[in-house]
Amino acid sequence: MKASAYILFSVMKVAIQGERGSFSHQAALKLLPRAQVLACARSSQVFDALDSGQAGAAVIPVENTLAGPVGEHLDLLLERDVFIQRELRLRIEHNLIAAPGVKLKDLRRGMSHPVALDQCRKFFEKHKTIAAVPFYDTAGSVKHVIAENLRDAAGIAAIQAAEEYGGTVLLKNLEDDRQNVTRFFLILKKRKTLPAADKTSLVFSLKNVAGALFRALSVFALRDLDLSKIESRPVRGRPWEYRFFVDVLRGDDEAMRNALRHLEEVAGTVKVLGVYPRAK
Repeated sequence: MKASAYILFSVMKVAIQGERGSFSHQAALKLLPRAQVLACARSSQVFDALDSGQAGAAVIPVENTLAGPVGEHLDLLLERDVFIQRELRLRIEHNLIAAPGVKLKDLRRGMSHPVALDQCRKFFEKHKTIAAVPFYDTAGSVKHVIAENLRDAAGIAAIQAAEEYGGTVLLKNLEDDRQNVTRFFLILKKRKTLPAADKTSLVFSLKNVAGALFRALSVFALRDLDLSKIESRPVRGRPWEYRFFVDVLRGDDEAMRNALRHLEEVAGTVKVLGVYPRAK
């Protein structure tokens, strides 16, 4: 990234969904280390913040290796006028975080988002006196535990939550599977493609005719363009019709532009969601 672009990002606000201290907060700081984080309660508010200019960028999770795609965010990428500039793969490390002075032996409740609790089953099997208690948010559980000074409960969240709310980390790496990784997008309101961009995300719809998907995918195969992902999503209001979200390991070059022109001839609609450097 050029120095001028870094200076711009270092003073901007970046919107995230969820509480400060969340994995999205952690991802935002990795992508934009000096940006100011704007926490939003709902995903739609993240995109509203971009639309209104309240935030200059947003960081959203789009896929987890265990839980799968974040459908709401894929839909919002399609519906809103935004552009993906970068991606990040963040390993999800669940930590047991309590109020200062609380010991592991004091705990009777482990609180977190249901998805996080489900990813820490072995911890609860080992510590049978600690009940898994669903909460609306991972970082929110730590915020609640610290604010209420609970002496028999701890939150399960990112290490960022302990730093944000002053909690004590009792145990690290509670997750059952160490290959627990979430993919995040950095999105902007305007299209700004970085020089090293070598990956394209797009979405297209198809007419309900025989061989439509084959013809759509052939536009990439004919040009030796490698697809790293294809995901179908239902079209709202049109039962049993689908859109296809595709990642192509190619940037904005002649082969990719020709493929997109060919795709527009055989598909119903085509939208490029972003061109960006692939995460390492």
